[in-house]
Amino acid sequence: MAGWKIPGLSGRPRFTSRATVLVLVLCSLVAILAYPTRQFINQRDQIAAQRVKAEQARRQVEQLTTELARWQDPEYVKAQARERLHYAMPGETPFVSIDPTPSAAASPPSGRGSAQAAAQAAKPWYAAVWDSVDAAATPAPAP
Repeated sequence: MAGWKIPGLSGRPRFTSRATVLVLVLCSLVAILAYPTRQFINQRDQIAAQRVKAEQARRQVEQLTTELARWQDPEYVKAQARERLHYAMPGETPFVSIDPTPSAAASPPSGRGSAQAAAQAAKPWYAAVWDSVDAAATPAPAP
């Protein structure tokens, strides 16, 4: 029985000094490379986010360039002035259509001022501005 050796019970240590040094070197390499690797991954994410923002900015620039080109066209400017500001060309009669069935939120309160409020609501915005200029120009009645 002298020739029999039981594994793990031999006189040699389980890890040699070379294996211990190798494990320590590998652990230190992992510890040294962990932070730069994490930074690299974070920077890649930031680069991807910046690329998305750059693409969105490029699309917005294209959209604004197209809109600027539209505003360079005199016919487009005329159409916008007619639509937004209720302008009319010489010889035309402008009309402002009013909804015949006002909504509950837009209906004026009943009473003496309801007729005035309805007439005021029917006016375009520039007429209201001109009326306020006229009211400011007239002197207040003396008490």
